[in-house]
Amino acid sequence: MIEYQEIRNSVSKLCERFPNEYWRELEKSNGYPDDFIRVLNDEGFLSVLIPEEYGGVGLGIEAAGIILEEISRSGGHPGAFHAQMYTMGTVLRHGSEDQKARYLPKIASGELRLQAFGVTEPVAGTDTTSIRTFAENRGDHYIINGSKVWISRAEHSDLILLLARTTPAGEVKRKTEGLSVFLIDMREIVGNGLTIHPIETMMNHHTTELFFDNLKIPADCLVGEEGKGFRYILDGMNAERILISYECIGDCKFFIERAKTYASEREVFGRPIGKNQGVQFPIARSYAEMRAAELMVNEAARKFDAGEHCGEEANIAKLLASEASWKAGDTCLQTHGGYGFAKEFDIERKLRETRLYQVAPVSTNLILSYISEHVLWSSPFILIHLSGSEKQCLMQSLWKVCWWFLLSRR
Repeated sequence: MIEYQEIRNSVSKLCERFPNEYWRELEKSNGYPDDFIRVLNDEGFLSVLIPEEYGGVGLGIEAAGIILEEISRSGGHPGAFHAQMYTMGTVLRHGSEDQKARYLPKIASGELRLQAFGVTEPVAGTDTTSIRTFAENRGDHYIINGSKVWISRAEHSDLILLLARTTPAGEVKRKTEGLSVFLIDMREIVGNGLTIHPIETMMNHHTTELFFDNLKIPADCLVGEEGKGFRYILDGMNAERILISYECIGDCKFFIERAKTYASEREVFGRPIGKNQGVQFPIARSYAEMRAAELMVNEAARKFDAGEHCGEEANIAKLLASEASWKAGDTCLQTHGGYGFAKEFDIERKLRETRLYQVAPVSTNLILSYISEHVLWSSPFILIHLSGSEKQCLMQSLWKVCWWFLLSRR
């Protein structure tokens, strides 16, 4: 953990060079943090997940999460560049040796940016298997037609990881089949089959809509095998949930630190407002909720780095962390009173930024649906931690209850 503490200290020191005023000014002009990203690249923080053989640092998702957490805690906005981290797993696990050798060293050095992840579509929404963007295989190339929406950073990225259908939905046995992933160089296709339309939103997230009109790409853009793309991006989705959970923990810490400091310094009726339990208790509750969420985030990262199945942990981490950060932000604003609405305090900006994560990259309701269907009702979860004799005893008791119920209904 000393290594991770060194990362925290280094990122925190770096962020001192880019105070909240920097992010505030960027938001006024919808600007992109090029200077900040350049320094992150120079310090090796954006290449943390890229193996050393390709010029990266070669660490795991926990280290990447800590970087994003510290940026959020300082008042920064990692949403401008976090995609390069959570898309990396798909390229590393399923990309060809040629793709990795061609792109990873340049991504690690900062020469290329992989900041766009093209999955969501206007009609399909979060029902990923219902996407309609189609890539037609023509031997040495593909022709792509369709559209994507809510694709962040497309205007500031050189590469995009794109999910498209390569087999019509009506011709596959399962909806998850017939989807393929492509790693596409966007530098020469904008205006030549790809059109990018910016979408104005309530936070500075550089969101766009993409339109593909007979876009021609080389066949070697295909990542892995054709038709197996849905499985390839699942790891990327878990990584995305974990990394954004770290960002939310960082937001929690930003809000809690600001609220505690202000409550200690602000005097009303002759004493600091922090001496009142009505002010203390909401901040204390936010801290407790943050710590609980933090434990789940760390567990999800541990399982991900160990190569274990972590869908349950990644989703629960995202649920708890995003809700904790929103509540902490509300508490911080309430503590500041009217000053919390002033832009110079940065609380309203951070509150808008962290609110996104109860909607994206997956909504709270879909996480609850996942937990319901894939954790609770997909298997007899109650029996998981019981011994053989305990399971037998429990099943016999349940059988007796069922018989009693049936007899009582006669």
